[in-house]
This record gives sequence, C-alpha cells and structure tokens, in this order.
Amino acid sequence: MAVSALDSRVFRNLFGTQEVRDLFADDAYVGFLVEVEAALARAEATVGVIPADAGKAITDAFKDISLDFDRLAQETDIVGYLVLPLVKQLVEGTPGEMSKYIHWGATTQDIMDDASVLQMKRGLQLVRRELQTLVETLKGLAEKYRDTPMAGRTHLQHALPCTFGYKCAVYLSSILRHQERLGEIERRCLLAQFGGAAGTLASLQDPETGLKVRAQLAKELGLRDPLITWHVSRDTIAEILNFLALIGGTLGKVALDLIVMSSNEFDEVSEPFVPHRGASSTMPQKRNPISSEVILAASKLLRSNASLGLDAMVTDFERASGPWHLEWVAIPEAFITAVGALHQTNFALGGLVVKVDSMSRNLHSTRGLIVGEAVMMGLAPVLGRQKAHDVVYEACKTAIEGNRSLLEVLQDNSDLRDTLPAQQLTNLCDPLQYLGASQRMVDLVVGALG
Repeated sequence: MAVSALDSRVFRNLFGTQEVRDLFADDAYVGFLVEVEAALARAEATVGVIPADAGKAITDAFKDISLDFDRLAQETDIVGYLVLPLVKQLVEGTPGEMSKYIHWGATTQDIMDDASVLQMKRGLQLVRRELQTLVETLKGLAEKYRDTPMAGRTHLQHALPCTFGYKCAVYLSSILRHQERLGEIERRCLLAQFGGAAGTLASLQDPETGLKVRAQLAKELGLRDPLITWHVSRDTIAEILNFLALIGGTLGKVALDLIVMSSNEFDEVSEPFVPHRGASSTMPQKRNPISSEVILAASKLLRSNASLGLDAMVTDFERASGPWHLEWVAIPEAFITAVGALHQTNFALGGLVVKVDSMSRNLHSTRGLIVGEAVMMGLAPVLGRQKAHDVVYEACKTAIEGNRSLLEVLQDNSDLRDTLPAQQLTNLCDPLQYLGASQRMVDLVVGALG
C-alpha cells in the first residue's frame, strides 16, 4: 500500500506521471541492476578477464530469468543491500559453468551506482522532452503577447509597465539556461562505476586490466569512463539533484505568479478550464489554480531532496557508512516530482487563458502613478534628479490622497507647466509610452532559439 503522495492511487497523477513512476519503480530498478551485471560480464569477456563466451552466455541467460521479489525483499532486509540477494538468484538462474563469472571482481556499490546512473540518464531524457515542450509553449506566449501592456510589480505593488510577453520571455530565458545545464550534466555527471571493494580495482590484479574493464563497461552501458572511482565522491549525484531543484525553482516562480495573477482582484490569467477542476466542496464559484498549487509544492519538495544530495556527499574514507542511503530516497522522489511539475506546468501554460482587458484595466487603475519614474526622469535634466524625485513624490502623495490622476496633479503645478510642454507631460504620464526595452528583450530571447 502506498504511503506517499508520489505513488498514491489517489494523488499520484498530481505529483508525477505514470511514465516516470514506471522508470523508478522496483521492477525497473532491478532490471537496471540485471542490465549492469550483464554488461559487466560482456566487458570482462571482451577484455579477457573471463572466458570469451561467458559474456554472451550470461546475457542470454538473464533475458529469460524469473526473479522472486518476495525472496529478494526478505534477503535484502537481512543483508541491508539488494545486490547480494540478486546475484544469488542470477547465479541460480544461469545454467552451466558460466554462472560463476557473474559479478566477477565487482562490489555492491558498483552495480547499484551504475543502475542508478542508468535510471537518471533515462530520467533526464524525460526532463529534456518536457523542457522542450515548455520552451515551445513559452516562445508562443512571448511572441503572441510581446506588445500586450500590463503592470509590472515589485513587492506586489505597481512598479513600472511591462508586457505579458516580457514576463513569459523572462520565464523562457531561465528554461533555456536549464537546457544548457542539462547538456553539461549529461557530459559531466553520467559516469560508469567500477572499482571493487575499496575502489582500487585490486580484485582484477593487473592494474591495466581493471581500467580496461571499466572503460569497456562504460561503453556497454553508454556512460562515460571516469578517471577514478567515485564511490565516495558524490558531487555528480548532488549536481543532478540540485539541477532538478533549479528547475523546480523556476517552475515555482511561474506558479506563484499565476496563482496571484489568477486571483479575483487581479483576474489577469486563469488556468485552462476543465469541468470541476479546482472546485470547492462548499463554494460553487471557486476555480482554484490547482496545477500552480501542485507545482509550488513540488518546487519545495525538490529543494528538500537537493539538500539530501548535498548531505550524501559527506562520506567517510573509501566507502560511506551511511550517507549513500539518502540517495535511494532522494533520486526517485526528485525525478518523479520534477517530471510531474514540468507536466503540470506544460498543462497550465499550454492552455493558459490570458485576460488582456484585465491587464489593461489594472495597468491604468493607479491613474498614472505607475509611471512616476518616467516623470521623474523627464524632469531630472531640468531640476536635477533629487529635486525631480521630491517633486514627483509629493505629486504622487497628493494624487493618492485626493483620488486624482498623476497628470491632473502635475498640471496644477505652475512650475512644471513652465518647465515642460503640456504634450510632453501627458506623454510622460502615459504607461504605454514607458515600456522600456521589454519588447526588444522578448525579441532577443526568442531569437536565441534560432
């Protein structure tokens, strides 16, 4: 019976997808372990450590092997690790003399690390696919709403005008950097592991033979051959977990924006309408931003799992006495949560309802106060920056207290009437005239896609 929302029959599709859960399920993990054992036999047969035909014989035997998972669980409880009980069953299921060459010269962590890296490699492929979908969605939004003006906010207050396309391009720029990071991680972190008991490859006696086996194993698994055993150097795992947390941070920022913008007071966006999605048991009018709420929670979970990865880096001597176990929890949860959050984000943004009229209404709701900076900068060449700031500050204060527009208050100032032509003052108070380089930056981000 499930005890986590990630594999709960009730909640699991909110926090993950079946595809990524299947990748990190017990059956899949054990399958990767078996794949590694077969690859090791082929590598050692190729190098000449075991008989030339042993690699193929062992690989062929593993294809039809039937594992007893109940027995595997019982023996793992006793041993504390999965590999020894698994190897016993593999040996029993491999007929003939070749069975004695299974797991030759390896240690438990070699096999488990390689299986975990293979899982993460496949998991990163899912992340790459979801990121690309998100890139296309954000690109479309940035282009479509490039010139759609809205209030830019700082500290949840009106700050300066921007465009909704600009906001989407900001999100997009972060996703593009994540794609770049992913490419670097695939080149740097997907390392094969084969070192034996203390990482020295002493079990294969001849130093060069051990290194050749490791190189061939990496080739068999489609992983990189490291310069040295990394049993106790877990930075690559921590980097992957922190990479997923970075993605979660970006998605969390997007989700928080959507949550606030979809509030009744803002009413600038809403998630795609699906009957009864986000409904309340007591308030029939509610249409809560459920995907965004789940994404926000997922971003927090990803950061917590990233910290576990960092803790797992602090290992003792040539084989850790415990921190490694943290990864057994953090890696599956992080990948399931990250892919799930990306899936939810693609749903939310893919059908996002953008309310242009509400954006315009909110932009003009402060009656010109949002362009106080524009007026200040327009007056600064004549009055000096600080004097201009003081004048505009007082004008804004008067406008707020008197429920008047900024332009009306400024027009009452005789000194300003003598300083600036009326049309120039009007233009300075128009939010649509103060979008800065927001539209041009949209072009630059979209243009970076080629």
